[in-house]
Amino acid sequence: MFKLPPMSAVRVFEAAARHQSFTRAAAELGMTQAAVSYQIKLLEDRIGTPLFRRLPRHVELTEKGRELAPAITEAFEGLRVAFAAVEESAQTVISLSTLSTFASNWLIPRLGRFQALHPDIALKIDVSPNIIDFTKEDFDAAIRSGRGGWPGLTEHPLLSVDFTPVLSPALAERHELREPADLLQFPLIAPSDIWWKQWFAAAGVGEVDLSGRTDHSPGNQHLEGMAAIAGQGAAMVHPLFFKDDLAAGRLIQPFSLTVRSAHSYWLVYPKARKRIAKIAAFREWLERETQDDAQRSA
Repeated sequence: MFKLPPMSAVRVFEAAARHQSFTRAAAELGMTQAAVSYQIKLLEDRIGTPLFRRLPRHVELTEKGRELAPAITEAFEGLRVAFAAVEESAQTVISLSTLSTFASNWLIPRLGRFQALHPDIALKIDVSPNIIDFTKEDFDAAIRSGRGGWPGLTEHPLLSVDFTPVLSPALAERHELREPADLLQFPLIAPSDIWWKQWFAAAGVGEVDLSGRTDHSPGNQHLEGMAAIAGQGAAMVHPLFFKDDLAAGRLIQPFSLTVRSAHSYWLVYPKARKRIAKIAAFREWLERETQDDAQRSA
């Protein structure tokens, strides 16, 4: 296989051939004319033929130089276009890993406001419950649920994780709901979810054994809420994620008690990306949106 000459020399040749001048090539590349001449000589020695004729006041390409120059210029133009495309994408596309319910029930309905503020920034969303490794996966940022303290990451708390039971009005009519213990008359969606025991304990129901119930769980909170709307049982959800369904009467919150978890939703990204403009813009928008939610629910 033919071994390529040093790329530094090829780069100098491309500029000199394009300008037909060592002086102008030196100015473009930030080099001295002597350095340009030296790199051209290295390249000529490497391939074994002159590429320029050195005339008293200027240089001109030899036949071999004219043969080589178009291919080199085309190759460098291809590199410029490729790097420009990558740079543009890096500056204008945010690749975000997020959780399903946060994406579908909170983020997506609000994205129009972000796009109106930042029409030059696109958001590419990947939904997954997995905690990504930023050193191995190509994401700019992620939404995580937890207590924080992830090594090497900048963390911004967004929303507290609150939970309360909800069910459809049609299902609620089947039994009288006067006190929290009455919920035990209904099918419970995802009864193994620790939130059920925590909510019943906070409601003063005491020790509740849900181990004998069929553990019907669609797999995430968004689907559990949809199952509740369909009348399949009571679901334990974050009320903020289903506020439109509650307002429209598709779901009801039978008791005002909402319990706050020790977990929160966070925006996280590697510390080295803190000053990247697109991430800063997205972070500031997220913080404004979550602050508005907190004020409205206060």
